[in-house]
Amino acid sequence: MTENELSNIIIGCAIEVHRNLGPGLLKSAYQECLLYELDLNGISARREVVLPIVYKGKIIDKGYRIDIIVEEKVVIELKTVEDIKENHIAQTLTYLKFGNFKLGLIFNFNESVLKNGIKRVIR
Repeated sequence: MTENELSNIIIGCAIEVHRNLGPGLLKSAYQECLLYELDLNGISARREVVLPIVYKGKIIDKGYRIDIIVEEKVVIELKTVEDIKENHIAQTLTYLKFGNFKLGLIFNFNESVLKNGIKRVIR
């Protein structure tokens, strides 16, 4: 399955979670429910994936922690903020670069309608 095909399924799963829970919960609640929804759809995903960085030839394992990686292809960054900001996009781009991924999705579950809180990030 391509990144774009996966992204359609992922977005559908996120919308289902938001439809059932609405805004106002902690990020961890959305994360667990999204992982469960992905699993119900036969999609494999890992949470809180450590992404090491290499600095001057030294591997630093405590570099970053990706919220969710889907099928080892798509990075998901979850937010519960007022608005998606440029630094959220930069953070996701960093994950894509260091992990050699092509596509990231940012979901801001704090929106009243989730489609207003979705941002695709492409490297």
